Amino acid sequence: MAAERPTPTGPLAPELTILESRVYRGGNVWSYTPAIHLVVDLGVLEGYPSDSIPDFTDRLLELLPGLENHTCSLGVKGGFVQRLREGTWLGHVAEHVALQLQQEAGHDLRRGKTRAVKGEPGRYNVVYDYADEQVGLAAGRLAVRLVNHLVESDEDFDFTAELDAFLRRAQRTAFGPSTAAIIEEAVSRDIPYIRLNSASLVQLGQGVHAQRIRATMTSRTGALAVDLAGDKDMTTRLLASAGLPVPKQETVRSADAAVAAARRIGYPVVVKPLDGNHGRGVVLNLQDDAGVMAAFTVAESESRRGHVVVESFISGRDYRCLIIGGRMRAIAERVPAHVVGDGLHTVAELVETTNADPRRGVGHEKVLTRIRVDEAAVALVAEQGFALDDVPPEGTMVKLALTGNMSTGGISVDRTVEAHPDNVEVAEEAAQMIGLDIAGIDFICPDIALPVRETGGAICEVNAAPGFRMHTHPTVGEPQFIARPVVDLLFPPGSPSRVPIVAVTGTNGKTTTARMIAHIFKGLGRKVGMTSTDGIVIDERLVYKADASGPRSARMVLQNPRVDFAVMEVARGGILREGLGYDRNDVAVVTNVAPDHLGLKGIDTLEQLADVKAVVVEAVPRDGFAVLNADDPLVRRMRRRCSGGIVWFSLEPPGTTVRDFVDAACRRGGRAVVLEPTDRGEMIVIRHGRRSMQLAWTHLLPATFGGTARFNVANAMAAAGAAFAAGAGLHEIRQGLRTFSTSYYLSPGRMNQINVGNVDVFVDYCHNAPGMRVLGEFVDRYTDQKAGQADLGRISRIGMIATAGDRRDEDMRELGSVAAAHFDVIVVREDKRLRGRPRGECAELVAEGVRSRMGEDGVRCRQVEVVLDEVAAVRNCLARANPGDVVVLCVDQHAQVVHELEQRTSAAQAGARSGDGVADPDLDPRELQSEAQATGEEAAAEPAPA
Repeated sequence: MAAERPTPTGPLAPELTILESRVYRGGNVWSYTPAIHLVVDLGVLEGYPSDSIPDFTDRLLELLPGLENHTCSLGVKGGFVQRLREGTWLGHVAEHVALQLQQEAGHDLRRGKTRAVKGEPGRYNVVYDYADEQVGLAAGRLAVRLVNHLVESDEDFDFTAELDAFLRRAQRTAFGPSTAAIIEEAVSRDIPYIRLNSASLVQLGQGVHAQRIRATMTSRTGALAVDLAGDKDMTTRLLASAGLPVPKQETVRSADAAVAAARRIGYPVVVKPLDGNHGRGVVLNLQDDAGVMAAFTVAESESRRGHVVVESFISGRDYRCLIIGGRMRAIAERVPAHVVGDGLHTVAELVETTNADPRRGVGHEKVLTRIRVDEAAVALVAEQGFALDDVPPEGTMVKLALTGNMSTGGISVDRTVEAHPDNVEVAEEAAQMIGLDIAGIDFICPDIALPVRETGGAICEVNAAPGFRMHTHPTVGEPQFIARPVVDLLFPPGSPSRVPIVAVTGTNGKTTTARMIAHIFKGLGRKVGMTSTDGIVIDERLVYKADASGPRSARMVLQNPRVDFAVMEVARGGILREGLGYDRNDVAVVTNVAPDHLGLKGIDTLEQLADVKAVVVEAVPRDGFAVLNADDPLVRRMRRRCSGGIVWFSLEPPGTTVRDFVDAACRRGGRAVVLEPTDRGEMIVIRHGRRSMQLAWTHLLPATFGGTARFNVANAMAAAGAAFAAGAGLHEIRQGLRTFSTSYYLSPGRMNQINVGNVDVFVDYCHNAPGMRVLGEFVDRYTDQKAGQADLGRISRIGMIATAGDRRDEDMRELGSVAAAHFDVIVVREDKRLRGRPRGECAELVAEGVRSRMGEDGVRCRQVEVVLDEVAAVRNCLARANPGDVVVLCVDQHAQVVHELEQRTSAAQAGARSGDGVADPDLDPRELQSEAQATGEEAAAEPAPA
């Protein structure tokens, strides 16, 4: 018999709290699209689903009736309400409320999910879509507060006021109508965009193809043209010189000069600022000197330079002609802000009713602007014979502004199809004279349907960055889709807007693989932008030094105007923190999935880690490819998550189960990069269907050290598969791999080989047990090969190892345990950043792992020492090495280590030239140990067991 649900007997404490919030700006583990992720704790409310709280559902629907349209998992309208009445958890309720709040703000968002946090009862992952980051976060916070209010019945919580504040905030951060129209058109064409600030500065496209807009100014809008349009006096002169109809005008700097100019021009006149916009400071139809004197003060206050224009007043209707790319695209008649009497209400009441229109807002936040009743409006109403408290007769129009600007509360009427061809030609020529790619030509004439040269009228202004909302959302008439020609201007049909993106992820090998891919395409003449754990590289130049394997670095690459090909190293941490830094990648490479970073951010198992890595595979479009390691079962399963094609790579020889799987895929028309063993060695072969193309011998690739570095053989195969999928030719791939070496210039901190006093020193970033396992296998093969070639006998192997402080204790011990099997002497150091651990703890855990294996059969290690400082540990290793030995340095700060090695090399070369064969006394390990102890560093040597 099922247990009965508890029924609340009194007010419940609002226990629903937000523990953590994240903003995913691209594909992520929860969603293919940008999303907000909240971790919420229900507390005692875990025991109280929605149907157990009195009147919860009815009160919620009363406040947000739009929730009745939510389908939820039932897939039908009203499905969420049904879930509410049946009983659902309050975290799920918060998800739907957050989505509905964003819909109230005009964002059409529908996707969300709520899942319990594993192993933590009462805690839930609440994930939902967003259009604006700040609005999405605010919606989540308000949703939680609303749910708590409905549970607690908090009388101090005024949801109406809270919702109004939320909507005002959403309106402040939202794109204006003009910007929104252009972005909507760009998105419909699959053109990506990046918002560059909190206002209207937006990048359309990526890399070398990027264009920028700010409202209706574009990358192609000339600075000189904007300057000319802002100088109304010069604009009028230029238009007059072309024979275009313009009013008479003069520019003045004093009220007396304005009066004199008005007398010369002849009344009535218009007074306006020389460099104003949006109709601010414009005073029309001035009939006498006193009016000009007063208007001068108004216009001067709106002019940045203090210059005022006096021009003849042209009577007629106010029209705005929108010219884009030299062609007329829309014409709107602008009607000044006004109300129409009904014989019942006062002017003030009519204004209030008009402003209640939901289409009206403050400034440019909505398609119409609220009418402002200021001193100028009151004076204008009085000139028409009314006061604000008067009731105008039915049908009487009462103006509240002289200009027809939308920003002053005016309305628009579409007149595009009515315009006379001669007037269209005049407007287009005016835009060409000023040189604007997007221009708003203001006409004053009796009727736009009749030739302006015959009926009278003139061009009174040419505007840069004209607003679009009077055309896209006219009050009367058909809307004009004017964003289309703007996007055509920036991205002509057939022109690209994206750069190819190759994303590389995996536990080990992703940095080297990314560098190989970048090197191949550099050889093709591409300007490659690359992100990696070392920084951001643009065309082989390091422009930003940091761990740049996250989404922010990816966006920096895509904003660089030189980049025409992008290679992104994608790390686990960035995916969990912010998702991907882009919407999709053309090629995804997954090198492997091995135990590392477990126990962090809810990732406790290899399967969960594989789910994180698979995000880049899910971001592959239908015409893209995923390059997957067939030898790794977890990576092999990712093929089911890929919408595009698959390119396999495998080190397994023919006849094995994995190789049979790959061969079968190729027989079905698939692609793969495999190894073919021959008498001369191993050949890397690219297969496409039944066609096989020989690429290169593994032992001839510099990065593989004669084929002994099997992990770099795998990395080269992954890079070849990615390059092939991205369109590189066989010769270019071969040339790229044959010229890529692990020199410090091409691959800093990754298998850099440096000879120091006839000691082979390898510098690598290995920091986990799986990486140490393959690195140790390389050391075994390399030293065996070296000993056989030179008949050196036993070669001592000295290793410096460490790991990051955020790894689990067992992972640290495993690193030491694996290293013990491959090195005779191990020196354990620590990173500079301990990530919350006390000094010495990480090193001691690694050393414990080494000690646990010492003395076992087949284990080489006979001595382990802890030297925490990295450079001191390097010196300790070098002091132990004799000519012919092999030293492997697993580094954190590779630049400092390489600098130290170069100094040692230079000193050894100088000594050889001088004939001084005496070793540097600084290399005595006993002195190094004393030095480390004297500077406060730990150095604890442990002899090998007898």
